[in-house]
Formats: sequence, structure tokens, C-alpha cells
Amino acid sequence: MMAKVNNWWSHSKTVALIWIISAFLFYCGFQMAIRNSPNNFPSSSSDSSISYSEQRLRLYDKMASDLDEHGPVFLKHGETSQSLSLSDIFSLKDGSVTPILKAANPPVRANVLYLSTEFSQPISDAVKGVFSPYFNNVIWFQNPSLYHFSMFHASHHIAPVPATEDEIEAEATAVKAVAEVLCPLKIVLDRVVLTSTGVLLGCWQVVSGTDPVTVRAKLRTSLPRAPEKQLYDAAILHTSFARLLGHPKSLPKDLHNTSDQLQFIHELVSRLNTRIRGFEAVVSELWYVEEYDVLALALNGRMKVRRFQLGCSKT
Repeated sequence: MMAKVNNWWSHSKTVALIWIISAFLFYCGFQMAIRNSPNNFPSSSSDSSISYSEQRLRLYDKMASDLDEHGPVFLKHGETSQSLSLSDIFSLKDGSVTPILKAANPPVRANVLYLSTEFSQPISDAVKGVFSPYFNNVIWFQNPSLYHFSMFHASHHIAPVPATEDEIEAEATAVKAVAEVLCPLKIVLDRVVLTSTGVLLGCWQVVSGTDPVTVRAKLRTSLPRAPEKQLYDAAILHTSFARLLGHPKSLPKDLHNTSDQLQFIHELVSRLNTRIRGFEAVVSELWYVEEYDVLALALNGRMKVRRFQLGCSKT
């Protein structure tokens, strides 16, 4: 009788062990199947776009608060966003603003998305309409034929990367190959902000097309010699519209102290937002630019531009 009980118990333990092992293997296999299912990877660019959009919103919120947090540094002739003194790049003389062009050695090699005049001119007209009456002769308006979105630098003034002519041509060829696989961007103006350094910026969101994060990642891969530290956040999509260089020349009465002037400037930014916020545009060109002067794209300096159409190739 005892022998039968022992045999039964041994058999039961074996069966139980087999069931446990089988259940464990089934669970592991099931989990692996789930993890490798296409539904658990980004199935379309829209999933990534949501997260990139939120990243941009956080960036723009921070940029919008910069003026109040740091005050209007531009009223004290402060620095640019690239650590350059305003007095180094602009001359205010005889009622006019003149850029001070200085040779870039080595030339900056910038990759930018270009905004055509079909879209930039109406924005430029609106900016001038709001700010010219009050900042005449103390404002620099970005040339509407050079509105652009900085994407990635193969070399910049903070971390110069010298290159031979052959290396520059190889970079341009690599950038052209990147452009061929990028899709045109349909974008919408999220807001206009004024920074503490006096830059009036258009901050954009992407409706469709290749996200700037992807554009920069592809350029990073294609330009391995580029500086590790880039100038801008990977998600940002912004354009400079103008730069304020001093106190407004024409003001309503009783706005003589800095805090009152700051509040008035906020009102001007609000007026501009009312006019152009929600403006839609399409970006379909990637430029590889050699800037022979410092900030040539911003100051109408000497440059060599190679223009590439976004091809949206699936290969």
C-alpha cells in the first residue's frame, strides 16, 4: 500500500513539474510575441509627432517666459543668443541700423530648412506693420528672402571644424542625399515670442512631413565630423523675424520707465500674435550654406548656398 502511495506521489510531482515548466515557457513565449508585435513599435510618424510636439510646446513656453525672467537685456545692449555682443554685429548711426560683417574663419557650414517668400513675405509685412511705428531705426528686420530654420551645423563659430574643398563637396553631397528622403513639412505658427536678447521669434509646430528631430538625426549620421554640441534643441522649429536693438522711439505718454516699456512691448507681441498666429506654410527645401561672414544668413552677409528639394523618397 505504501509503495502505491509513493508511486502516486512521485507521478503527481512529475506531472505538476511538467505543467509548471509548460506554463512558464508559454508565458515567456507570449511575452516575447507581444514585445515583438508591430503594435508595440511606433507604427507611424504620428506617434512620434505627438511627443515631439509636446517637446516643442515645453520649449516655447520656456522661451516665452525668458523676457520676464531675465528682463529686456537688449535695452542694455546685451548679447545675442549665440553669445555675441549686439555692438559687435550692429551699428546704430545717423538714424539707421547697419550690420557689422566680420569674416568667419573658418566659414560656418549650416544646414537650414528654407521658408519661401510665398510665406515669409506676409509674415515680414505683419512684423513691420506692428513694430516699425515704435522701433523705427532701432530694429533689424530679417530679410524675408532668407527666412530659415536652423537644423544642423557641420561647423559653427563655437566649435569650428575646418574642411578642405573636397570635404565640403562631400558634405554637400551627403546633405543632398538626406534631402532626397525627407518629406516636405506642412507647418503652423504656434506663437511669436520675444526673448530677453531682443529676438522676435516665430515658433512653429509640424502638421505633417518629416519632423525636425528626424531631419537633425539624419544630418548627424551623414555628417560625422560635425561638432557634437549643436546650437539648438533637436525638436525646435523656429525662425527669426526681427531683432530689437534699443528703447522704442515712439511711445504713448507716461511710458518712460523700463517696466512700463516692457509691458508695452508685450502688448506689441500680443498684437502680432493676433495677426499671424495659426499661419500655415510648407517647407520644401534644405539648404547647405557656407557662411563666409559671421551670422551671414541673419545679416545679409557673404555666403554660398546649395539648395536641395525635399524628395520624400521611400528608399
